[in-house]
Amino acid sequence: MLSSNDFKVGATIEIDNYPWRIMEHLHVKPGKGAAFVRTKLKNYVTGNTVEKTFRGGEQVAAAEINRSDAQFTYVDGEDYVFMDNTSYEETRVPRDEAWAKYLKEGSDASLVKWNGRVISVDLPVMVELVVTETDPGLKGNTAQGGSKPATLETGAVVQVPLFINAGEMVKVDTRTDEYLSRA
Repeated sequence: MLSSNDFKVGATIEIDNYPWRIMEHLHVKPGKGAAFVRTKLKNYVTGNTVEKTFRGGEQVAAAEINRSDAQFTYVDGEDYVFMDNTSYEETRVPRDEAWAKYLKEGSDASLVKWNGRVISVDLPVMVELVVTETDPGLKGNTAQGGSKPATLETGAVVQVPLFINAGEMVKVDTRTDEYLSRA
């Protein structure tokens, strides 16, 4: 059990037989009345996001989530095939646009399992990918000059500064889909 006072971003709780990840939380103590905790939760299974309020100190079941390190090996139809780094077993996971857009062969990831089945794939916070297509940079473009869309080697499209050209390696934050820097 987990108290609503102990919520942290990234913690996983179980509500209505589904695992939910805490995306945001805010502990509110009004001048009059009891304290409460406002949360934004994401369902691991369906991908839905909801806002829910808990009473201060309310007990909630913690979801039994297991993570295992794996390496993305190849795509087989709509399934992505991962190899466990310790047991070398293959695991097939249906494609989900949220994480698939940053995976290339050989990429490391973390498989999130609940009740014996894979419910999500967690990527590293930052990935380095090659820009395959973008408008050409012009002389005089600076880091503060604005941004333009760029297609990466995995097919993801992110906003990059005007000075980035096709063929360059860039670092991207997988949580926010933002350009970080040149690699």
